[in-house]
Amino acid sequence: MKEILLKFIKSNKWYLIIQVTFVLINIYFGTYPAKIVGSIVDLLYDINANQEKIISTTIYLLIISFALLIIRLPWRFLVGYLTRKLEIHIKDSVFRQFLKLKISEIQNIKNGEIMSYFAKDAQEIKSAFNRIISYGTRIIATFFIVTFSMAQGVDLVLTIVTLLPMTITIYLIIKIRKNVEKSFANSQKHFTKLSEFVQESTNSIRTTKAYTLEGMRLKEFIRKNRHLKQSNNLVDVYQTLLSTCINVGFGLCYGISLLYGSKLVLDGTITIGNFVTFNGCIGLFLGPVQWLPSLIARTKRGQISYTRLDQFLISLNGDIEISNLTFHYPTCLENTLENITITVPQGNTLGIIGSVGSGKTTLMNLLLRLYTIPNGMIRIGKKDINDIPIDLLRKNICYITQDNFLFSNTIESNIRLFKEGYEEKDIINSTKDAMIYDEIQEMENGIYSIIGEKGIDLSGGQKQRIAISRAFLNQADIIIFDDTFSALDNKTQKSLLENVKKMSSKKTCFIISSKISDIKDADNIIVLEYGKIIEQGTHENLIKEEGKYYQYYKQQITKPELEEQAYNI
Repeated sequence: MKEILLKFIKSNKWYLIIQVTFVLINIYFGTYPAKIVGSIVDLLYDINANQEKIISTTIYLLIISFALLIIRLPWRFLVGYLTRKLEIHIKDSVFRQFLKLKISEIQNIKNGEIMSYFAKDAQEIKSAFNRIISYGTRIIATFFIVTFSMAQGVDLVLTIVTLLPMTITIYLIIKIRKNVEKSFANSQKHFTKLSEFVQESTNSIRTTKAYTLEGMRLKEFIRKNRHLKQSNNLVDVYQTLLSTCINVGFGLCYGISLLYGSKLVLDGTITIGNFVTFNGCIGLFLGPVQWLPSLIARTKRGQISYTRLDQFLISLNGDIEISNLTFHYPTCLENTLENITITVPQGNTLGIIGSVGSGKTTLMNLLLRLYTIPNGMIRIGKKDINDIPIDLLRKNICYITQDNFLFSNTIESNIRLFKEGYEEKDIINSTKDAMIYDEIQEMENGIYSIIGEKGIDLSGGQKQRIAISRAFLNQADIIIFDDTFSALDNKTQKSLLENVKKMSSKKTCFIISSKISDIKDADNIIVLEYGKIIEQGTHENLIKEEGKYYQYYKQQITKPELEEQAYNI
């Protein structure tokens, strides 16, 4: 979502610059009518002598007022043009992402939720953008330009004491904004639920009528609609509270101005015309301060909708780029990883080998964001890992370890990890791919067999293959096998790795192992030693280099295989 907005701003930067320029001009010349009226008031003490000057000043006031009207027209047009263009841009991006979704992902999204992305969230972001470029720039410009005019043209002390209640009001508005955000989030949730219910009711109207369920469905609709009404009412309460704070604060500003300003007039510090100008300038704050609650509310609504769309639009497909990654655990002074730089293209498999404590598992823990790292060190699909919502990141990474925990439940529940949405045939297919299907079939209840605590009734190899079944069932974009194949015999391992290669052809895969046979077919292999990459390349290239990888290879390969390898070289 961030990239979408930045792209829009970049392509429309000149429109935005022109729009902001018109706002600044409008605010600057907006202070002139108050100044002109103040100067006319000072001329009224001798109307006959100043008649000609009063007339010329009045004509000047009319010209300024007409100029403000002319300036406002292109500015308002640009605001409307940009916000409509942004709405189209967002909806196009959401629809393109929707078309890219896998069938399994679409099935997990309800129709009402999809419609709320287009009908509600895109509209809220557009409205927030409208408020920011229209009201936000005017509020900031007004506070700087008008305050400067009041302080310089009338009196500095009078300006400070008069605007003090306004600053307190702004503080209260900022404090209330959290309740606005929370109440709107609740309203958004009830709106989505009602949309889903209406959509579902429309699709099932024949069934509803056939089984005379109209009364029940109507009661449910009334209940959901009442919840939406109550949540919307709460939003209105907090928005009204914001408006009340502004009205009270504004009244205090006028009260202080009348009391202290009158004293300054009587003391001769300022003229009556200055006093009139000052109060006219206070009036210029009325609009911006009244807009502030609306700006905050709309911005918060837009922020919530932005987060919802951002999670929908983010995809973890793409290259994984690790750049100059250095890391040490909070309790350690020495680096566990140092200057790690690798790129794993989408659809490729990276093999990682190294001695115990070389940093293999630590690297994977950082991919899961189990520890905090600075921005820019890990990017997935061109997105900084710290900008990806944590639940979305971990949802799209399937991490299979050697000692993956098994629950004292059915095999079926252990494979799907108690998540809904999987069909029995998909779970069975995952056991076939993990080379455990035949052994499960020999059990009395098949995949619905209860296993003991931590899978105590199973062998080590069976435990690993049930855990590996999760990877075949899971639709994650990134799969990590961390020393997962250690308890398997050679024949099973070979068949299983072939299935893993087929499964990961469109996914990004990491295989961590101390066995050469597990990683030799990877697209790229890195050798870690004391947290550093000491070798990198394909299996064949690393063998030819006769470095650390070759030493591992010689330790594990049989004598006939070694002689054959030497003959080929």
